Amino acid sequence: MSIEIPVGLTELLQGYTVEVLRQRPSDLVDFAVQYFTRLRDTRSQDGSGVGGKPGKGVMFDGEPMQTESNGEDDDDDEDSDFEPPPPSRFNRRVSVCAEAFNPDDDDEDTEPRVVHPKTDEQRCRLQEACRDILLFKTLDQEQFSQVLDAMFELKVQPEDHVIDQGADGDNFYVIERGVFDIKVSGKCVGQYNNKGSFGELALMYNTPRAATIVATEEGSLWALDRATFRRLIVKNNAKKRRMYETFIESVPLLKSLEATERMKIVDVLGMKQFLDGERMITQGDKADCFYIVESGEVKIMMKSKTKADHADNAEVEIARCSRGQYFGELALVTNKPRAASAYAVGDVKCLVIDVQAFERLLGSCKEIMKRNIAHYEEQLVALFGSSMDLRD
Repeated sequence: MSIEIPVGLTELLQGYTVEVLRQRPSDLVDFAVQYFTRLRDTRSQDGSGVGGKPGKGVMFDGEPMQTESNGEDDDDDEDSDFEPPPPSRFNRRVSVCAEAFNPDDDDEDTEPRVVHPKTDEQRCRLQEACRDILLFKTLDQEQFSQVLDAMFELKVQPEDHVIDQGADGDNFYVIERGVFDIKVSGKCVGQYNNKGSFGELALMYNTPRAATIVATEEGSLWALDRATFRRLIVKNNAKKRRMYETFIESVPLLKSLEATERMKIVDVLGMKQFLDGERMITQGDKADCFYIVESGEVKIMMKSKTKADHADNAEVEIARCSRGQYFGELALVTNKPRAASAYAVGDVKCLVIDVQAFERLLGSCKEIMKRNIAHYEEQLVALFGSSMDLRD
């Protein structure tokens, strides 16, 4: 049986996909209803019904929305004041819209590895620029080393277009220094200031660039080619999803989340391993992440702050955490230093969520965590005669 794809369907869905990637809606169905309703209304106002030419764009939350386009200008636009962006100094690859890529394939060594030689000074600067890039945090040491080998340095000047909205994705970029405007349909919607990364969406989802990035001053970028990015980053994320999605579904705290929300958590998870007796967090330290025990056991120890000057103020065990349980959340919920220390009992493997992802993805779980504070305080009263350790 042959199936014929209706004319305009591909362009229609591409326009919607670009907006999903740009807007990051929490509910895809509601977003789709709004998107296509406004698209229909815009066509009605323009007098272009079924069979008419696709519209150029519609307004969405005050911003022009990218919609389906066949890449050809309407006759009415011949005399418009539209000026194309200045040509980029960066080479562009040919179209990849029909390129097939399956991150679940295991043939990751079929393509030759890319290596751009670097001086020791360059590699040190590159490592520092990549230190806080979330996409790299799930890579093992060998994979991270391959990424660093494959990256190459790009110098930019004011008004240089690093990427252009609607273009095919060629590289992923990490900012070493410089200020870059984020423009959507000609409107500045944000800015990168001497840190951050961009360009991953077009490479991960095989869609056109969702925005234009323009340098506002002289700066320096590190670029990772498309093939290496997909071989290492995309495949690694796919493997991580397969590995952790079932485990995440079994964590009681996360059962209240939607499936799509849990998948977002899987995408930002890191992993840390600890040896027997190793201290994992220290009481009084600033909180930077939240832990879920994947294997092993963790004991939570605390010294009483009300007895800080006492010579006999030894650490007391207040709890143990095993597979599927979590710790380290209290400091993130209360915005206070770590209330206790944690030690590995035997070899321990934990999944880690950093504080930024915690705030962004686990907001709906905070009330559950706050309810646990009362339980913690009861334990402190039994152990120390006071619960002031949490309130102070």
